[in-house]
Amino acid sequence: MQKSVAFYTLGCKLNFSETSSIQRKLADAGFEKVDFEAGADVYVINTCSVTEHADKKCKRIVREVLSYNPNAYIAVVGCYAQLKPHEIADIPGVDVVLGAAEKFNLEDHLNNLVKREKGAVYSCDINDVNDFTPAHSFGDRTRTFLKIQDGCDYGCTYCTIPLARGKSRSASVAEIVLQAEAIASQGVKEIVITGVNTGDFGNSNGESFIDLIRALDHVAGISRFRISSIEPNLLSDEIIDFVAQSKKFVPHFHIPLQSGSDKILKAMRRRYLSDLYESRILKIKNRMPHCCIGVDVIVGFPGETQDDFMESYQFISQLNISYLHVFTYSERPNTLAAEMPHRVLDRDRFERNAMLRILSDKKKREFYEQHLHSAHDVLWEGDFDNGVMHGFTRNYIKVKTAFDELKVNTISMEMLYNLNEDFTVSTLSKEQIVLG
Repeated sequence: MQKSVAFYTLGCKLNFSETSSIQRKLADAGFEKVDFEAGADVYVINTCSVTEHADKKCKRIVREVLSYNPNAYIAVVGCYAQLKPHEIADIPGVDVVLGAAEKFNLEDHLNNLVKREKGAVYSCDINDVNDFTPAHSFGDRTRTFLKIQDGCDYGCTYCTIPLARGKSRSASVAEIVLQAEAIASQGVKEIVITGVNTGDFGNSNGESFIDLIRALDHVAGISRFRISSIEPNLLSDEIIDFVAQSKKFVPHFHIPLQSGSDKILKAMRRRYLSDLYESRILKIKNRMPHCCIGVDVIVGFPGETQDDFMESYQFISQLNISYLHVFTYSERPNTLAAEMPHRVLDRDRFERNAMLRILSDKKKREFYEQHLHSAHDVLWEGDFDNGVMHGFTRNYIKVKTAFDELKVNTISMEMLYNLNEDFTVSTLSKEQIVLG
């Protein structure tokens, strides 16, 4: 009898692309994917360990799986599985834990699905993980996340990613182009380029990120390429100028900042200071005034005083950006920051997070309002709710209209008509798209 498998993915876009690749391998091995609530024979949990909350969520998901099927065989992979494999193996119900070198060989560990009294661990030292395994998401015929790079050679004092994913490595330009062409053959319209340190692509094999995007620009069948995230020190003038003139690479950058205080950036061991970051934003907006720019920020880093935070807040406030992703710092074992003095009180961390989220809403509203009553290309997605479908403009403005099956996975020119106070969206007519 064919065995069933269900998946749960925590964390970043890279994790989602890798889950899809694992799913395809298991399908080839004869497993049928079912919904998470269906009581599958096998459950695969792909974990994240960026924050303490993600670790706790993994444990909650295991309990949830057992409520659907007490006899389910549970496999845990991902960053948390590499960092704390034995801790995961001790979670009641977990059967196998696979580190970074083994997660793409999951099918080899599913020959015997008998529940174990304690989870088995298959892991190795992260320094021994040197191979690049390609991956891309699937299931959404509109948009695919394509993994181009893995690992990181940076040593940011708060980050566990190098411990969980190892050294920076990537495929070749030729290999990524072949994958993009295969994705195009499936009818996908947009590819989102993703990795741990995307801009570091090709560093180990004599190629570069600009080489890659120039090659991808010629892939037939793909209407849009979107860069998911890129470090400011790796976002060169050459890359910005190329995106500005490209017909396929969209005007949207997500650029981690982490802090607007040079004191905190130095303590984090980031590879830039605020003046370089500001110069990147000015360059982008000079070449692409309509460009959407997202920013990652961490609040409550050890030693961040109220003055440091306000310096960061004021710096971000004056930047011409579009939205923020705000993270509350949490201590991670085996990082330098976890041992630093002057821990910020939790209530101060949460208060600073709330302040930046309010600022993010203000920035997003200002960006959206700049584009009201103007026409934009919208790529329509297949998901719909209560008769409403959504899509995105090239510069990442979310719009919606009444569901029309003929519009799914098509691009149409639409007039951005109205923005509601809470960023909800509605359609007044076929010609009027409400911005959201």
